[in-house]
Amino acid sequence: MAEKQYRVRAAHCSYRASGEEIYQTLRRMTDPLTRSWERLEKADRIVIKFNMMKLHERLFIYFGRRRELVDDAVCRAVLRLLRERTTAELIATDTNPYTKEHLMGTDFNYAYLLNEFDVQFVDSNVAPFKTYDVPGGGCMFDRYTLSACFDGAEVVSVAKMKNHLFMGVTLCMKNLFGLPPITPPEGRVRSYYHHFIRLPYVLSDLGMIANPALNIVDALTGQWGREWWGKGRICNALLAGDQVTATDACGTYLMGHDPASDWPTPPFRRDRNHLLIAANKGFGTVDLDEIDFESEVSSPLAEFDSEVTDSEATVESWRLTTCEQGLYYRDRQKELMDRYRGNFIFLQDGEVVWNGENPANLGSRRKLSGKKKDQGMWLKLVDPEEVEGEQFDVYDECLQLAS
Repeated sequence: MAEKQYRVRAAHCSYRASGEEIYQTLRRMTDPLTRSWERLEKADRIVIKFNMMKLHERLFIYFGRRRELVDDAVCRAVLRLLRERTTAELIATDTNPYTKEHLMGTDFNYAYLLNEFDVQFVDSNVAPFKTYDVPGGGCMFDRYTLSACFDGAEVVSVAKMKNHLFMGVTLCMKNLFGLPPITPPEGRVRSYYHHFIRLPYVLSDLGMIANPALNIVDALTGQWGREWWGKGRICNALLAGDQVTATDACGTYLMGHDPASDWPTPPFRRDRNHLLIAANKGFGTVDLDEIDFESEVSSPLAEFDSEVTDSEATVESWRLTTCEQGLYYRDRQKELMDRYRGNFIFLQDGEVVWNGENPANLGSRRKLSGKKKDQGMWLKLVDPEEVEGEQFDVYDECLQLAS
């Protein structure tokens, strides 16, 4: 029998486990990930993205573990494992969307763990930056500006098992959303990428650029409903894989969801399944039969689903009208560039309802939409060169899916 291209392992690990037990479980389950270790052991630099960024006053504990974020004990086990198995320079990175300056500072909530293992921290919202082309062409954009620390590095993504309001699930690929800088002009405000229609395609692009060598999911505990302020779940598991789409497909399955399903099937209630988009692009798979997947735990680990916040009709209208605004821009670029060149614009119902240099402090689109609550608002940088290379065909594709 031919060896399968992707390998994922899930192990039982009690949420009550000691730090040593967590480490030994992680080591045992990652030992078979030979493709991961071949890349990591050759690396001069490894960049780690932990799903751990949150202000100190917003940290929640559930049965002794971090509810919404990777637990300290899992973070420590990952760093210990990388220190023991590699000689690479270790760098952790993230961005801070929660303060006005968008800077991580030195006292963020997991800094002490990085210091314990002599891991450098690079703020992904601070120069130097580099422009990275999406291999094979992007799903949503052809290129992205990211920290220069990724240049020539291998990447490790360490995520929490959670549902997500927009994306249905948030695992190792969604964890990469913390990489793009969020301050213009080099960066994009979070709402630029975290946007109806765009976000699932952007996540696929970021996955292809970072292409993590090792993907780890903390499922000691998990969270139902949404990525922040959801309901805790006890899952008693850890998950690891050598390819991000395949790893997340197995994680999605263990949550009780079908990793090959798509909008509007729950938990993908608001937008498309980013894992399916990546797989359709040829980046990994959501077909468990194509994955060398061994698990000591059974699906579902606990009750999971995305929370319902809006009616299906409202969501469908937002998606439809967002697509229409993207195509409106495509068809009237010259006219709009003559007037709004170099600025960001919000398009709604065929009108520019806002323009300016930085949309960071405009607040919720629900409020900006005024009386047209069912009409999507589409945010775009009016760049005559279209350097970012937006794929406007996506909007046609999504309109066809909705018809």
